[in-house]
Amino acid sequence: MIDLYTWKTPNGRKISIMLEEVGLDYEVHPININEGEQHQKHFLKICPNGKIPAIVDQDNGKSLFESGAILIYLAEKTKQLLPANDYWDIIQWLMWQMANVGPMFGQTHHFLKHHPDASTYASARYHKETLRLYKVLDDHLSENNFMASNFSIADIAIWPWVARFGWHQMNFSDYPHVHRWYLEIASRPSVQKGYDVPSFGEEVPLPTV
Repeated sequence: MIDLYTWKTPNGRKISIMLEEVGLDYEVHPININEGEQHQKHFLKICPNGKIPAIVDQDNGKSLFESGAILIYLAEKTKQLLPANDYWDIIQWLMWQMANVGPMFGQTHHFLKHHPDASTYASARYHKETLRLYKVLDDHLSENNFMASNFSIADIAIWPWVARFGWHQMNFSDYPHVHRWYLEIASRPSVQKGYDVPSFGEEVPLPTV
């Protein structure tokens, strides 16, 4: 059993999707980041950085934070979605998500979605970088069905950020390979179930093109 401390964000959804994919039992502990629950003492004992997601593995008492580290841990625990023959290809794209997609898409959400009038410069800067990252992703997927040879933790890490495409002022017609990849992953039952964790009755967003 895994205790999952999470909220309905791309980083949180990575882990619930992963847990569904690998078939581990887990108990959801919602951490409402809009209400500041990530700063409560009981959660800070698990994640000193005060960010979701975090887990506690009841098998061994191990607690872990940072979504990339959790994905690797769960992959190694279950011997799934991180095969030896693709290990470094998967890791490099996982790191790409953590160092690029997450921070840059997150700033785009902040300046284009939540505070569109705060800074014209910042909005333009992060939007341009988000579109550049879509192009990197599209170029890679033009020659690969997934981020590595097969579906892996790299896809799980990137997909929930792309699932907020409606906030990115982009058009999937400009990124046809991302579009194909996104829909293929969205059709997986484990992704559909893991997306709505904690449960708010939310369905996977689907593009109209």
